Amino acid sequence: MIDALGRDTAPTAAAAIRGRRSIRRFLDTPVERDTILKLLDLAACAPSGVNTQPWQVHVLTGKKRAEVSAAILAENENPTFEHKGEYDYYPAEWVEPYLGRRRATGYGLYSLLQIDKKDTARMRAQWARNYTFFDAPVGLIFTIDRCMGIGSLIDYGGFLQTLMIAARAEGLDTCIQAAFCEYHPILRRLLDIPDSLMIVCGMALGYADTAAVENTLQTPRIAAGEFARFYE
Repeated sequence: MIDALGRDTAPTAAAAIRGRRSIRRFLDTPVERDTILKLLDLAACAPSGVNTQPWQVHVLTGKKRAEVSAAILAENENPTFEHKGEYDYYPAEWVEPYLGRRRATGYGLYSLLQIDKKDTARMRAQWARNYTFFDAPVGLIFTIDRCMGIGSLIDYGGFLQTLMIAARAEGLDTCIQAAFCEYHPILRRLLDIPDSLMIVCGMALGYADTAAVENTLQTPRIAAGEFARFYE
């Protein structure tokens, strides 16, 4: 069976993996706490070096989600705010082929939304929707102890991917969001996150609005034959 976004809904790992995409508009349909816990339990099955399990998750719903969004949106309009995350998510200087892929993704999204690249006001407004978790009823903020090494961030990637695939298999969708890293001071204040924890990223979780044009965006993947080398 195929859903409204053209995705196979068959309950298989392959369908869940291929059907996962970054959803940028959600319905306000609530997600039950038991469902969230079920997904997090599945995500925790991801491997980690010597079973360290370095992930810590802050789940935002209802008034707290709205409070966090409002505070960040207000600061987003502050011209004196220093937009600096706690680690370098993106390269300091973009080179090919990564620059081309980045541009193609941005062009694809803004073309669907009919936002001209010169319309900076609408581009900023679209970017600011990150901070509403794209209207998803559940916002997740992920943290890690600063004492952990780079290898634990690799482990964290496995945890996040497992969570997103588990959500898709449950009929839910996600959007992983590095945009929240810049606002770690606000997240610390409103969620009582100590300085000993580093903000890794955020994530929107909920049911996709299948009528939203931005959710039809499909970003191409490089075939394995182009990035894999075999040795015999």
